[in-house]
Order: sequence, then C-alpha cells, then structure tokens
Amino acid sequence: MSELETLKKKLAEQAAAAGLLDVSYRLLDTPVGSLLLAATDAGVVRVAFAREDFDTVLGSLAEKIGVRILQRPAPLDAAARQLDEYFAHQRTSFELTLDHRLSSGYRLEVQLALPSIGYGQTMSYRQIAELTGRPAAVRAVGTACATNPLPIVVPCHRVLRSDGTLGGYLGGEDTKKVLLEFEQDLT
Repeated sequence: MSELETLKKKLAEQAAAAGLLDVSYRLLDTPVGSLLLAATDAGVVRVAFAREDFDTVLGSLAEKIGVRILQRPAPLDAAARQLDEYFAHQRTSFELTLDHRLSSGYRLEVQLALPSIGYGQTMSYRQIAELTGRPAAVRAVGTACATNPLPIVVPCHRVLRSDGTLGGYLGGEDTKKVLLEFEQDLT
C-alpha cells in the first residue's frame, strides 16, 4: 500500500470513528463489470453499475444522504464477499443489512418483495403486482424495478415481461441476460 493509500485509509477511519462519515463506498470487480457498493451506518444503501457513472451515483448519494462520502472498503467487506460468492456459484441469496432510505411507498414495497423470487427463477411484472396486492400496478412495478438502488442483491433482474422478454434493466439488457443465464447454469 502506498503512503497516499495509507493516509486515505487512516483519514477515512478517523472520520468514521468521529461520526463524520455519511456514506462509505468501495469498488468491486465482477463478471458483469465494476460495481460501486455504498453503505451508511444503517446498511448497504446502493449497488451501482459502471454504466451509471460512479461520479454521478456518488453525487446523488451526496444530495440524498449527505456530502461526507469517503472510499472506505471495510464496512462493505461482507457485501463484497457475498457478491464474490454469488458470482462463484456459492451463494443463491444475500444476508446483508440493507438501508432502504432511497426508496419509499410502493417502490419500496415492490423492492421488499423481490427477494421472494428464488435464485434461477423469474416472475413477470404482472405477477409481482399481484403478489403485492395491486394487480393493476404493472407499470409501477416496472418503475420500482428500474429505480431499485440495490440491483443484484435485491434481484430485480429476475422480473420479466409477461411474454417472457427481458424488459429494461439498470445495468443494461445484456447484464440482465448474463445474470439470468448465470443463475440458470446452477439450477
């Protein structure tokens, strides 16, 4: 570790110890590209794909949570390890404390229902609407999936159109297809 990296780590740890840190983040290389993982004291708050532009994501976190954001990997070790295990076919669900403050209302209700879709399984937007007790809210389910701040961990990639086609995905349709095929390889 270089002197600069050591200094950055020390400053981040001091800021956290003094309660001066709103969001910690780290980057993780995965088979679907680099991911940004972010956490607050309440839990993992954001998983972002490189195509979302990490600077833009960090700017949004600053606006919505607080400007005191530092690269501090330690609070995200469990999330990184579980994502590594997922991509190594050693994990089919996540056991992480999540901070859902970036979602509310029906979007949050949908996002809380998504982990009920089993690994290697899919459901349609309509089925999710029915599952949440609002069978006419198909478009709202699509919006909830499109705005899911915790993709992969909260598996919105497992939601398809009623005709079986992919639909959109925050990480891109190619990433959604890779994730679905990846999960099918183990089931």
